[in-house]
Amino acid sequence: MTHQAIQHADYQQQLTDKASRLKALIGPYCDGEPELFASPPTHYRMRAEFRIWHEGDDMYCIMFDPETRERIRIDEFPVGSELINTLMTASVDYIKSSEALRRKLFQIEFLTTTSQQALVSLIYHRPLGDDWEAAARELRAHLQQFATIHLVGRSRKQKIVLDQDWVLEKLTIADRDYWFQQVENSFTQPNAAVNQHMVTWAIDATKNSTGDLLELYCGNGNFSLPMAQNFERVLATEISKTSVASARYNCELNNIDNVTLVRMSAEEFSAVMAGTLESRRAQEADIRSFECNTVLVDPPRAGLDADTVELVRQYKTIVYISCNPETLVENIAALTDTHEVQRYALFDQFPYTHHMEAGVILKRRPQ
Repeated sequence: MTHQAIQHADYQQQLTDKASRLKALIGPYCDGEPELFASPPTHYRMRAEFRIWHEGDDMYCIMFDPETRERIRIDEFPVGSELINTLMTASVDYIKSSEALRRKLFQIEFLTTTSQQALVSLIYHRPLGDDWEAAARELRAHLQQFATIHLVGRSRKQKIVLDQDWVLEKLTIADRDYWFQQVENSFTQPNAAVNQHMVTWAIDATKNSTGDLLELYCGNGNFSLPMAQNFERVLATEISKTSVASARYNCELNNIDNVTLVRMSAEEFSAVMAGTLESRRAQEADIRSFECNTVLVDPPRAGLDADTVELVRQYKTIVYISCNPETLVENIAALTDTHEVQRYALFDQFPYTHHMEAGVILKRRPQ
């Protein structure tokens, strides 16, 4: 979307329309209104990737229109963080004058933080040699004037890391600062401001909880760590090896010692709890020693599979964070005989798009 389009977009009306859509979906299961958490109207996205277009001596960033596949030149990117905009211009201007850096450069990616750190990834259609690394170090030194910069070069079956391939993000949640390692190409929430609202909402919704918390799809501990304050212990599972390593690192970084992380999928965990699968990792974590009354799920767009639905049904409170309200509603419908929706929220992670992020609190019905 162009800068002019964003300037003239009626963001509040778009947010109202999304709230109406969400209420239409969840309304049959809850009488209340959705709680609304707006995004900053510009500079809200903390990561972005651009294709590089070479045109004679010129070189610039492009994106493709998702509907027409038309090539769009990107000289500024208002949805991206201010740091992305600064680094995009500075990087392209510098790379243009360096044959070692520009030759067969295919894509550039930025992962930025509110703590003024950035990871810049340069992706090529050629092998990278010593000349590239020397030039890349000079580029990184040039960009250091804007932020703390880490730089990665990638091509087929090759990855060169200058210093490290991760950044540290600081999120302020419920009046406390948390630090999170974010690794290149691993999942992180793209909208830092709305992410802070999401986690704060989940903390508020689980105040005065008893027992332990089970979290499926925990990622790098984005929810697990701040929510640990509300529970005796947290048992968190995640399939990604990189994300589990980051979550463990983040526990140490934030001095949180009541979170146990297990690398396994939600499907595997469901099978272990159902007694149909043996797991060494589950045994080592002693997962049956946890007394979880609350479960938090933040699944991919496909939602929860049937076995995981049956698993979460066993818990008194379900905190469901969803990036796809359609599959969320399908899961709510499957749970409605045992649980009821008590509150729900719209988190506008993706302004100016049709995408909606939602949160739902389900409580077990009285027996």
